[in-house]
Amino acid sequence: MSREPAPRRAGPRRALGMPQKAPEPPGLAARRVAVRLVEGVLSRARPLDAALEAEHDPSGFRSLDERDRALARAIAGVTLRRFGTLRGLIAARLDKGLPKKGGPLEAIMATAAAQALFMQIPAHTAVDLAVAGARADPDARHFSGLVNAVLRGIVSAGAPETVEDGQDLPPWLYARWTRAHGPARAAAIARALATEAPLDFTVKSDASGWAERLGGLALPTGSVRLAPGGRVADLAGYGDGAWWVQDAAAAIPARLFGDLRDKRAIDLCAAPGGKTAQLALAGAEVVAVDKSAERLRRLTDNLSRLGLSATARVGDASAISLEPADAVLLDAPCSATGTIRRHPDVAWMKRESDIGTLAKLQTGLLDAAVRLVAPGGRLVYCTCSLEPEEGERQIEALVARAQGRVTVDPVAPDELPGLADAVTADGFVRTLPSHLPADDVRLAGLDGFFAARLRVD
Repeated sequence: MSREPAPRRAGPRRALGMPQKAPEPPGLAARRVAVRLVEGVLSRARPLDAALEAEHDPSGFRSLDERDRALARAIAGVTLRRFGTLRGLIAARLDKGLPKKGGPLEAIMATAAAQALFMQIPAHTAVDLAVAGARADPDARHFSGLVNAVLRGIVSAGAPETVEDGQDLPPWLYARWTRAHGPARAAAIARALATEAPLDFTVKSDASGWAERLGGLALPTGSVRLAPGGRVADLAGYGDGAWWVQDAAAAIPARLFGDLRDKRAIDLCAAPGGKTAQLALAGAEVVAVDKSAERLRRLTDNLSRLGLSATARVGDASAISLEPADAVLLDAPCSATGTIRRHPDVAWMKRESDIGTLAKLQTGLLDAAVRLVAPGGRLVYCTCSLEPEEGERQIEALVARAQGRVTVDPVAPDELPGLADAVTADGFVRTLPSHLPADDVRLAGLDGFFAARLRVD
């Protein structure tokens, strides 16, 4: 007796009469991650680089393919770089302000406007994906119509023809720079920050040769510069350890020691290790100190790639016990306001109160660093900050309380070829993002750094 075949069992959705879920629009995943990255900076003060490198990745960045990762990072970077303008454009179209329970609503609209106005992404793509992203978010979904209306208004008006100086910076920060550096310099700094930073390298030797080979230019400071873009690891010389990435301004402090052959050097707060590599390349026997064991592991890995060596010590630089050295370099933790060109998230994570807190930390580190300098040796103190409290005032206070034991060893303008205007009347180094202008803005500028060279007797 024959039996009829059993009927095919339907899948759970079909059996329950549920509709199949519509596929996600192409490109939405990258936009969603960009929104999360921006929201992390604005709402949780989470550094962009930390989010991109996190082992546990709440943003979803690691789940993207390489192309979408690059897109998400670019969107987040442009949004934060132009956030003052974007926030103003959004606010101008919200009579009652942002809804209090809209979740990442501002980040959704800001990232979309950044794409349409500043990234040459088709406006309809940016708007449609922002609306789709809002609908998919449990908090923002009730405001998808508002997202559509605001963004269409922004796109219709187009990018502003002019941007007021300092508009893309928090008002408190721009006011500080105006007081510290004067209105003209503050405006020049703000304009420099509107462009993505170039890619600088410190090379072991033959800067001109490597500039030609990499299609860049040799800076008068000794660094090699390329326009931004591309994967660093794919460039010639990376695998051979011929160079390392280091902003041209960040490469200056270690060079202030002069001849280090057969001398002992200590690099405090050393990670990620660019300055340690410079000291080792100069012939010094180097001890690299950092409180993070993980960051020190990365430092030693980088030195291994470069064929250089240093002794790594995990410890608090303010309390570590070491034999005094001929040269001590202290690149102190700071507000990092000089790196906003390279890290636009810094402008929106910091608070003015952070500067005073960090200045107290720097004071303790400076006193500890002095104790590690052998009599007659040199101490170089630096910060990637544009704030006088973290630079000039720190050194003035140190010299006063040292009562003659610590004196400024002035830097001469001819020690910084092409950057003589970065040497102050007191013999300090103060680089600004507006230094090193160039016809191609992609090859212009520097990180903002302060450096002082001191003699300890």
